Amino acid sequence: MNIIFAPTMDLQNRSKLMKNTPLKRHIYLLLIVFLFVPSISFSNNPPNTPYRIRTIVVDAGHGGQDGSTHGLYSKEKDVALKVALRLGKAIENNLKDVKVIYTRTTDDFVKLYERIGIANRAKADLFISIHCNDMPVITHTVISSYRKTKHKKRVPVYTTTRSKSTSTKGVETFVSGFGRLDEQDIAMRENASILLEKDYKENYAGYDPNDPESIIVLSLIKNAFRDQSIKLATLMQEEYIKVGRIDRGVQEKSLAVLARASMPAVLTEIGFISNPEEENYMNSEDGQNEIVSCLLNAIRAYKKLVELE
Repeated sequence: MNIIFAPTMDLQNRSKLMKNTPLKRHIYLLLIVFLFVPSISFSNNPPNTPYRIRTIVVDAGHGGQDGSTHGLYSKEKDVALKVALRLGKAIENNLKDVKVIYTRTTDDFVKLYERIGIANRAKADLFISIHCNDMPVITHTVISSYRKTKHKKRVPVYTTTRSKSTSTKGVETFVSGFGRLDEQDIAMRENASILLEKDYKENYAGYDPNDPESIIVLSLIKNAFRDQSIKLATLMQEEYIKVGRIDRGVQEKSLAVLARASMPAVLTEIGFISNPEEENYMNSEDGQNEIVSCLLNAIRAYKKLVELE
């Protein structure tokens, strides 16, 4: 079985092009390019040998200065790293023929394009990114009191408060794809890490994570592994359901960390760090072991499926 990927445009040439022309003028051009660029073989396996999953890249989301998402007492970047390291160790202990590569093993900031670059250069067979979900902060303006004017009229005094939902819970897994513009809150939050990179406009072809419309450009990159990614993501969600987690489904989003993957790639949100119950679960040893068990079982099931095909 050969794994296929479509080569991207030369980064230097693309950057010069984007500097001279607005991003939106190139959306359709990019679509045409990626639809007609010929695919080439990309595989760890020698020709005429059965396909085997040999290398898995485990990515702990965020890290370093990219670590603002937090719960009552823990940060997403730390929880993601602990689970990623446990998952890698579980894969090595249970799948002896599989090599594990980490995008980070410490509290370091790794650029989004470099995370998938690590996987592409290693010719990895799977890319799994670990994240914690979060609810957006909502601003409310309420009447806190009243005051009287010199004419003895009651005038309301307004106070602005900021809060987020702490009751939302569950797990969901994402693959690279095109989501509706009015449903891109998660994509914009995850892609916001790009702004921490000095040269992000060159690295991401003029992409602006604060512009909802510019996320379309990531969806135009040909993803030859959409079906395989969805299959792996579905298996992960099925394992979560078996242990009683709330299923939020498999979704396609324009996520920069997955866009240029030359292998099946998923981003799994293992729970809401904004929910105190799930924050405790994700920080506990039992909770982390259960999450890792779900992911390992899904990888095993996926491995069995594709290696029989």
